[in-house]
Formats: sequence, structure tokens, C-alpha cells
Amino acid sequence: MSSWTFADVWEAIAAIQPDRPAHIQGDRVITWSEFDARADALAAYFIAKGMSRQGKVAAFLYNGPEYIESYYAAFKGGFAPVNTNYRYGPEELFYLFDNADAEAVVFHSGFTEVLEKIRGRLSGVKVWVAVAEPGHPVPAWADDYDAIVAKVPAERPVKAPWGRSGDDLLLLYTGGTTGMPKGVMWAQDDLFNVIGAGGNAALGIPPATSLEGLIARIQSPEHMRLTSLIACPLMHGTGQFSNLICFNQGGTVATLPSRKFNAMELWDETDRLGATAIVIVGLAFSTPMLEALEANPGRWDLSSVRTMSSSGSMWSQENKQGLLSYAKNAMIFDSFGSSEAVGLGVSASAPGAEAKTAAFTPGPTCVIFTEDGRRVQPGSGERGMVAVSGLLPRGYYKDPEKTAKTFKIIEGIRWSVPGDWAEVNADGTLKLLGRGSVCINTGGEKVFPEEVEEALKTHPAVRDAVVVGLPDARFGERICAVVETDGAAQPTLAELSEHVRLTLAGYKAPRELVLVDSIGRAPNGKVDYKAIKDRAVAALGVSA
Repeated sequence: MSSWTFADVWEAIAAIQPDRPAHIQGDRVITWSEFDARADALAAYFIAKGMSRQGKVAAFLYNGPEYIESYYAAFKGGFAPVNTNYRYGPEELFYLFDNADAEAVVFHSGFTEVLEKIRGRLSGVKVWVAVAEPGHPVPAWADDYDAIVAKVPAERPVKAPWGRSGDDLLLLYTGGTTGMPKGVMWAQDDLFNVIGAGGNAALGIPPATSLEGLIARIQSPEHMRLTSLIACPLMHGTGQFSNLICFNQGGTVATLPSRKFNAMELWDETDRLGATAIVIVGLAFSTPMLEALEANPGRWDLSSVRTMSSSGSMWSQENKQGLLSYAKNAMIFDSFGSSEAVGLGVSASAPGAEAKTAAFTPGPTCVIFTEDGRRVQPGSGERGMVAVSGLLPRGYYKDPEKTAKTFKIIEGIRWSVPGDWAEVNADGTLKLLGRGSVCINTGGEKVFPEEVEEALKTHPAVRDAVVVGLPDARFGERICAVVETDGAAQPTLAELSEHVRLTLAGYKAPRELVLVDSIGRAPNGKVDYKAIKDRAVAALGVSA
């Protein structure tokens, strides 16, 4: 196919399997035909409201069918969907909607109060659509989502006057570790291909080369019927792209009924639905999942699970080993990538063959470059920045300066260099070190927080850990470990420092320790390093 669009693919899939579930959330089941019809109705509504070509549709929603329906409607109408972090406060939301030039905002009605604080300043928004929630009626200034999607247009599928194009965008806003969020511009054709083109490398399914071939594959009796349970938020790249991947294969996406992650609920749903895939983000999810399995042996039938996948957050070999001892038919795929760089690397684990922590096989177009543009050689011990070429985003929306800093021309080729540092082991695998923006400089030595964090997490009393740099008169910065314990023990600084020295250089060992009840990771598994540093400064009574 010369140019892929998600709407063309999903419409064809809906036509051949109208009664198969597209989305399940608790008792709610939305079939593929319902999914298609509801998105048609919403797309027709956007067009009738006078939205412009590639007008931005912001999804300010929790997980649920409405999230991906909003995206599908945008794809159908030639608009560009935009994710929205539902944890943002009023000014962060204003920045995002204003920066994205949002023309439509689809939101859960529980967010009415926060939106009323900024709505008057968002003159570019033409359409406000509210998904009603118990105790939160649709405000007078918004239209009711359920009423809109119930009015299925007679002419279907809905297409805008300007049609559709593989160059139509999806904007994925990413906050990173510092600065205001940036809108990563993915063209649909590039994104469709980079996430597998309807194939699945984990299951040995090659990319599709035509829409007809993709549909024939889905109709084949040998085609595996996928049910992907996505536990992480659809507002982030891991959850969102996992949803797209599953739908491109004609699968069913399930999301958890509750809005706060609960490991017991995840395993209950896995068992109930016979889920074939589980999507999470690192230790923030996998640790309570393993604890639930250990506390309830034999409670759940996990034989249906073929893959557990994670992206965006490192997690330990020991943790993977524990999960695979219960899900014996599964493999774990730990993807190394970011919003602006898909396919940097992957770590695959099977029962009895668990990959080492932070060790990744680089993708086919992944290279490690030194700061002066040289390729890092395997086994050299040199450190460099991870780069990927090939199918890349167009850049950051309305930000040529940041685009130029991330998307660089090296060796005459365009690369995405998001800021992750790594070494190349002698066997060609990558040892991931962390993001340069939070690198600690202590006595002239660079220390990446993630490598110290992973060492700390192997201590039996440590449930989670974050490492930050605090000011030091002699060394510039000193390493502080902020540790969430397992609740049964209170490890000392000396004990944890000695534990780190077992695997890392002495200068990487913590010189300060703060014990906390909870690290407080975001739903995507990431941490706010600035906020953690502020907590450490306050706890230790030092100057920032």
C-alpha cells in the first residue's frame, strides 16, 4: 500500500468482523461495528462544527472506549488527535491546548471544574464534548458525547471534503524530564509502518504490504485472535501505540474498569477475558503484579497470556523471572524507545532465559554516537547517545529549535537522538545508562541515575528507588538515594551504598539516603526528578 491511514484500515477490519469486540472495559463491550459507527457520528459532528483540515482533537480522557473512538473520528475526518495528560493542572492544560492549536476537546465531565478555569482563554477551541460521569453532569457549554455518537449518519464511512492522507498527523505530547510538553508529530503512514504495519514481530507475523493482504490475513483461520489488556494510560505513548498495534491486527483491546491501578483487578480481568497480551510500564506495575501472584498462588489461570510488554521504564531481571514463573506460556518484551524514537531496542525474556536488567538488543537502525559524532564500538567502554534512523516523526509541533536539537543529521542521515545514553557491550547489546538531562556530575564523573537505581532495586529491602544529585561543596554534586522499602526492613545508607558497590564503581554509591512511603510514580511509570529532588532537599534540610 502506497500510503497507510488508520481509518482506512480500521474501516476494512470492521466490515469483515462487525460483531467481534473492539474494546472491553468491565461490563462494557463495544463491537467493531459499533466502534466504527460511533466514530463516524463523532467525525460528522466535528465536520459540521466547521473544524479545519488537520484541526487538532484533544482527548482529555481516562482509559475507555471513548479515548480511541475520539482518535478514530479524528482519523476519519482528516483531523489530528492530541493526547492530554489528565494529571495536568489548569496552566499546564492551557499551555498544551494553546500550543497544539486545539479546535476540539473531548473530556470526561469530572474535569469540568479545571476546564472552567481556562476555557475563556482558549478562543481557538470550537468544540467541547463531554463524556458524562456519575455525579458530574455535562456542563451547559459542552455537548454530550453519548448523544453525539448515537446519531449515526446515513452516509458512511464519513470522510471530510479534503479526504485522507498518509501525511495526516497524530500529535503525541511528551513531557520528558524537564521543560514544557512537546508535541511529537507522527505522520500516519510513518507511524503505521514503524509499529509493525499490522504485523507482530513477537508472534512472528510479518508486516502487511497491502490492505487486501492484511484483511486476508485477519480472515484466515490460522490468524491469532488477540485480546490485549492495556493496564497503563492510553494518554501515554506505550498504552496508545499498543492500542493501535492491536487494532491494526483486528484484535480486541481491554482496559481496566478502575482508574487507579490494581494488580488483583488486572489478574482477574486477564483470567476472565483470556487475555493474550498484557501491556504495562516497568516496576510500577510489575512489582504489585508479582506480589499479588505470590500472595494468591493458583488463583488465576494465566495460560492464555503469550506476551507481557513494557516500554519507557527499565525493570529488573529478577522481576521478570518472577512473573514468568506464573505465566509459563508467556514471553516478556521490554521495549527501549520514546515518543520521538520508536524501535531503539528490545529485550526479550522467556521462562528460564530472562534478559539482564537494562540490556537491550539494538533495533536495525539504532546506533550509539559519541558527542562528536563517532560511532561507539562494541566493548570499547565508551559512552554515547542512542540514535535511530528510518521512519521518524516530522519533528516537534511549532518548535523548530527543539526539533533541530533532537533530529540531527549525522553521516548525511537524519537521526532521532532523544537524549538517552548507553554503552555497547562486546556482544553488540546495549547497556542503557539513562537520560542525559538528569545526569549527575560528581567530582567530574558522570553518573546516570537509572544505573544506580537499578542496582539499588536488587537489594531485597528496596521496592523502588530514585537517585538525584544534591549540591556538594567539594564534588559539585553528591548522590542521594530516595528509597521506597518493602515495609519489612529499614536499610541503612551504609548497607545500600555497599550493595551498589558490588556492581558499580564506588563514586556511584549513594552518599545520602531518604526513605519514603511511596516514590509516587506517574501512571506511565515515570518519575518527576525535580519533585523527588525537592523532597530529598526538604527531608535532609540542605540547600538546593
